[in-house]
Amino acid sequence: MSNPRVLCLGEILFDCLADQLGRSLSTVESWTPYPGGAPANVACALVKLGIPAGFIGCVGEDEPGNELVELLQKIGVDTTGVQRHPTAPTRQVYVVRSLEGDRTFAGFGHYNTTEFADTRLQAERLPIQLFEAADFLVLGTLELAYPESGQAVKRALELAEEYNLKVLLDVNWRPVFWTDPEIAPQTIRELFQKVDFLKLSLEEAEWLFDTSKPREILSRLDSVEGVVVTNGEKGCSYSFEEHDGELPAFDVSVVDTTGAGDSFVAGFIHQLLTHGIKSLSDPQTAKQVVTYASAVGALTTMKPGAIASQPTAAEVEAFLLNVGVKG
Repeated sequence: MSNPRVLCLGEILFDCLADQLGRSLSTVESWTPYPGGAPANVACALVKLGIPAGFIGCVGEDEPGNELVELLQKIGVDTTGVQRHPTAPTRQVYVVRSLEGDRTFAGFGHYNTTEFADTRLQAERLPIQLFEAADFLVLGTLELAYPESGQAVKRALELAEEYNLKVLLDVNWRPVFWTDPEIAPQTIRELFQKVDFLKLSLEEAEWLFDTSKPREILSRLDSVEGVVVTNGEKGCSYSFEEHDGELPAFDVSVVDTTGAGDSFVAGFIHQLLTHGIKSLSDPQTAKQVVTYASAVGALTTMKPGAIASQPTAAEVEAFLLNVGVKG
C-alpha cells in the first residue's frame, strides 16, 4: 500500500438511518446502519478517487469497531492510525430523514455523547511516520468537544506544521455531539489560524462569521488560502486568494444527502493534489476544481449511505462528460 497522501482524523461510526421518511425519532419503526463519520467518509472517498488516504481515530474493541476497521481495509484506507479502546463502545448515531431525504442527527441511543471510543483518541499514540509522508491533513470539529480527543487534534496540527502538511478544516457542526454547545464557537475559532482551507455550510458560515460570503470570511483569516461555502441544492460559493466564484448544484435525483459534504471535500482535495495548489490562482482551473468537487458530492446523494454511495474517478469523469462539463 502506498503511503497515504491525505490523513483524515476524527470519528468513524455507524449512521443508523430511519427506514421511514418524515418520521420523528420516537415514531421511526426501524433503522438501517450505514458506516460513516465525516473524516472516515473523506478517506474512503479519496481512495475511491485514486488518492492514497489514511484514517486516524479510535473505535471500541467490539463488533461494530471490527466491522468499521475491516471496511476501511477492504476499501484500501490505511488504518495505521486507528486506535482501539478496551471498554468504550464504537459510536452509533441515529439519523431521521425528511420526505425529501435530508437528514437530521437525532441522538445516540442509550449512551451519552462522552462515552464513545472516538472521544478517547490519544495524542501520544498518533503515528508520526504518517505525517512525515503525507501532503494533507483533513479535520472536522467534533473531536474538539472532548478533552482527550481535543488534545489529539492539537497534536495533529503540531505535526502538520512540523512536516509541512496543508490542513483542510470542515467545520461539520453537530450540536448533539457537544455536552456544552455554548463553548463550541470559540473552541472552533481557535483552529482557524492553523488551517489552510476552510469548508463550511451556509449555516455554519453565518453561525461563526455572521456572513455567508467566502470573501468576507477569507479577509478575516490571515493564514487561510481558500474558503468554500456549500449550500446544498443551491450550490456553493468560494474565494481563493486572488478571485471568487459561485456554482449551481448539479440537478440529480437525491436519495440520501448523508456524506455529500464529505465527498465534496474529497473531490476538492483530489483536484488540489492533481493540479497543484498554485493552480487555484487561475480562475478557470479553480472553477474546474470546485466543479469536480460538486460532482463527487452530487453523485454521493444518488444512493443511500455515506460510503457505499461514493463514486469512482471514472464515474465522476463520465458524469461530467454527460452533463457537458470538462473534468
